Amino acid sequence: MRDLLALLGRADISNQHELHIAGRDPVIATPFRAGEAAAAVLAANATAAADLWCARGGRPQRIDVDVRAAAASLVSFAFLRYQVASFERRGQATTALYRARDGRWVHLHGGFSSREGTLALLRCDDDAGAIANAVASWDAQTLEDTLAERGVCGAKLRSADEWRAHPQGIALARVPVVEMLRLGDAAPEPLPGPRAGEHSARPLSGVRVLDLTRVLAGPTCARTLAEHGAEVLHVRSRKLPSIEPFVIDTNPGKRSCYLDLDRQEDMEQLRALVRDAHVFSQGYRPGSFVRRGFAPEALAQMRPGIIVVSIDCYGYEGPFAGRPGWEQLAQTVTGMAHEHAGDEHPALVPAAITDYTTGYLGALGVMCALARRTTEGGSWHVRVSLARTAMWIMSLPRAAPDSKPGGFDAASIAPWIIEMNGAWGSLTRLGPIARMSETPPRWDLPPAPLGSDPPAWC
Repeated sequence: MRDLLALLGRADISNQHELHIAGRDPVIATPFRAGEAAAAVLAANATAAADLWCARGGRPQRIDVDVRAAAASLVSFAFLRYQVASFERRGQATTALYRARDGRWVHLHGGFSSREGTLALLRCDDDAGAIANAVASWDAQTLEDTLAERGVCGAKLRSADEWRAHPQGIALARVPVVEMLRLGDAAPEPLPGPRAGEHSARPLSGVRVLDLTRVLAGPTCARTLAEHGAEVLHVRSRKLPSIEPFVIDTNPGKRSCYLDLDRQEDMEQLRALVRDAHVFSQGYRPGSFVRRGFAPEALAQMRPGIIVVSIDCYGYEGPFAGRPGWEQLAQTVTGMAHEHAGDEHPALVPAAITDYTTGYLGALGVMCALARRTTEGGSWHVRVSLARTAMWIMSLPRAAPDSKPGGFDAASIAPWIIEMNGAWGSLTRLGPIARMSETPPRWDLPPAPLGSDPPAWC
């Protein structure tokens, strides 16, 4: 935790607060210390939020983080219970590991629009047996390259050593797990005051966040900011498909609107929102917003002092930088899936370990950038990626090989289960994990259905 804060120029702030992290890995059945890694980032987030609270004149805080609860947050969608549930599992056969002709493995990811492209390339039906036969006619490297040429998600399984020697692994190893880059000059800017109707200040009171992300790291970043008091407006296109449980999981504390950036009037509306925002978080395919005039540098000109967050799979330099990807592919390329289960039958860590952790890291970068902006000024660019997060987790010590995972039972997780009422009726879910004595994290709004609000700030 202290290393993460030092990386972002905030090494001194942990000494101001009383910090307790309880428990230890393994919680999840994996050699990686997933729970402790998540706990470290969540503790750093809480510490950064407490620092912002002190900047508002508040008192230092006691912070408590439980490793088991932090591990549970890496599968938080699994704790959802609500009245009306519809989880369409279409495309599962196109999202799995398959053995290629040369004996190597390839992880296809046919989620959302990649399903049709995957099946068109393989020339087969959406059936696991048919896909396995089709993949078996390809060499793994050729299939990975061809998927990338077509803009379709998929990646060859690599060991950690192979990834470290790969040009993309080399490029990622050169950058920190959270990058915070100065985009341009701007005058120092104090933290905003509480918005109208807010009864008491919180660490991020008045901070306006535009959340242009989906599944799962990006929405988790903005959800984390919301639990410390930020005003978050989630922006989506009605043309894009969604997965309801993931929306419910990541949308508490937010309002949600539709904008169609193929329409000029909606483009102008987004520009107007940017001019009154403090944070612009985006997690779509690399280049998507650059082509539409919302590159980080353009955003800094539009709104000097803005903090831009970019969240992607493979990072921002190197041969994979422009490729789309997801949690499963980050685990596949970096060696995580290989180490977790071995060559013969590789498998993913049974948690969205890079997704949620990357979201937490993005939120940490935002809060540290807000603190620096109050004294140094400037516009800032926070960059995180799923693959770099995987590499960071893999750099940590492993759990003891003979230790048994603790898992989750109802009694141990009960203190973090909360109830909310909203569009989906009565909802129980995993709440914020960190405990803070002065500003307990919470979500003031239930999860917002997509497009349920106007595209405007409160």
